[in-house]
Amino acid sequence: MKRTRPVIGVTLDSEAGGRAGSASYSAYPWYALRANYTASLAEAGGLPMALPHHAALADGMLDAIDALVVTGGAFDVDPSLYGDGERHDTVVLKGERTAAELALLRGAIERDMPVLGICGGQQLLAVALGGTLIQHIPDGVADPLPHEQPNPRHEAGHTVRIEPGTLLSRIVGQDEMRVNSSHHQAVRDPGRARINARAPDGVIEGIEDPERRFCLGLQWHPEFTIDPGDRKVFVALVSAAAGGR
Repeated sequence: MKRTRPVIGVTLDSEAGGRAGSASYSAYPWYALRANYTASLAEAGGLPMALPHHAALADGMLDAIDALVVTGGAFDVDPSLYGDGERHDTVVLKGERTAAELALLRGAIERDMPVLGICGGQQLLAVALGGTLIQHIPDGVADPLPHEQPNPRHEAGHTVRIEPGTLLSRIVGQDEMRVNSSHHQAVRDPGRARINARAPDGVIEGIEDPERRFCLGLQWHPEFTIDPGDRKVFVALVSAAAGGR
């Protein structure tokens, strides 16, 4: 049967589980994903497919999809992956998830498959492209904004300035966006990627690889569709996925 929608692979979060009878979803390890990730992709014309954490199966998963979305989560990239010998006290790791997502990212980039990294996914994309991270913004940025915003995540936390001439600028068609903010780390050096957005305090909010047809990272969560440009990002991703089939 011919597929009418491009398949968009979406990485899952994971939890170790809790004691039986606790508030945890299960006493055993489990996956999780906010519904607005897949809803945004479906509304944009894609067919979302959840991707579990099996680094050894990354190539097979990539064979089954047309584009990749690496989602965010309440954890951090291992500093050893970008050459930092010391780990900040605030850093929380999910090694199996990071290994699986990094394998998917590297494979997708090699195939020139459309890629969207969101929040922590953007940070991992930067690392995959040879970049480095600020481990804790309050200790690494002078007079930073509250990037872990106190108001709800479905509301804007600050604005970002879009760099002209970038893929992101062509997609959203505006020079500023209102975005939410849910991160304590940020990209320090984008590696071979190009910076496409910054917060008013100078923190890098978006990156892209100009050598690829669609390789985009956003520090905010466009699945909350706070700004009109957010929906345009998902439409552009799905369109790129359809064009590469």
